Amino acid sequence: MTDVMKAIVQTTEGDPSALELQEVPKPELQPGEVLVKIAAAGVNRADLTQAQGNYPPPKGGSEIIGLECAGEIADAGDTDRSVGEKVGALLVGGGYAEYVAVPEGQLLPIPEGFSFAETAAVIETACTVWSNIVMEVGLKEGETILIHGGGGGIGLMAIQIAKAIGAKVAVTAGSAEKLEVCKKYGADILINYKEQDFAEELKNQCNVILDIIGGPYLKKNMFALAEGGRMVTIGLQGGNKAEINMGIMMMKGISLHGTTLRRRPVDVKAEIVRQTVENVWPMLEEGRVKHHIHEVLPLADASKALGFLEASSHTGTLVLEP
Repeated sequence: MTDVMKAIVQTTEGDPSALELQEVPKPELQPGEVLVKIAAAGVNRADLTQAQGNYPPPKGGSEIIGLECAGEIADAGDTDRSVGEKVGALLVGGGYAEYVAVPEGQLLPIPEGFSFAETAAVIETACTVWSNIVMEVGLKEGETILIHGGGGGIGLMAIQIAKAIGAKVAVTAGSAEKLEVCKKYGADILINYKEQDFAEELKNQCNVILDIIGGPYLKKNMFALAEGGRMVTIGLQGGNKAEINMGIMMMKGISLHGTTLRRRPVDVKAEIVRQTVENVWPMLEEGRVKHHIHEVLPLADASKALGFLEASSHTGTLVLEP
């Protein structure tokens, strides 16, 4: 086994189009890690944010973009895993490459009947959705959830998991086509944010809001929240600044949460992975939750994949294959 591999390298800082396939050193394993030979890597909006220079990896994390992959264990390190074992992996970085080092607690089984590409398309979204709408804010059967960006990978996964829990699902999206996809995956209330005011449509109705926009939506989100409502922000596509009306927050008993999956400690991520496999993997295997792959591209076309995200011209998830 050689000590080099091919990976996507950003040649101009802050420019998502400046991504090239180059030879780089293969990762060295740390205690408790395995080396995965990547067969497919998922593409996430966080990857675009990193390529734009706004989401650097945590200290010690790989500079290579990519937060999820699927493949085979090439080196089991000091773990009890087996070489050749087929796995998915939740990553802190390093997915846009031929190999990646992964803490054992962040490995997931391949769902029954799933390909590598299908597995890579659901890991980060499933872990993000389950950890936020269930572990963080406790969505329950019979509650109403509003999901912003319903047509994206996170959005479509959130729609399905929320429906599987027994919640009523409202979504926002920017086109009739995307809303139609949301409806196909189970959304009950469809709101085109370019034509409708979601806060007026959902005034005091939402028990939970999954927000990817940030600052510009805070006031309207609080207007839409019901008494005792919980909002969790996982993205800042619209910006990170907002003025908050503490009076409304107090009168309604609203709680506001903000999380990032990537920067959580290894033991916390291992628990998120464990709960996701326990709860979401059966939904995938039984067909109650489905993947939605927009397109599978060669790894060398990483910049093209991020271009889809930048233009918001996709639905679901994009996948890269070395």
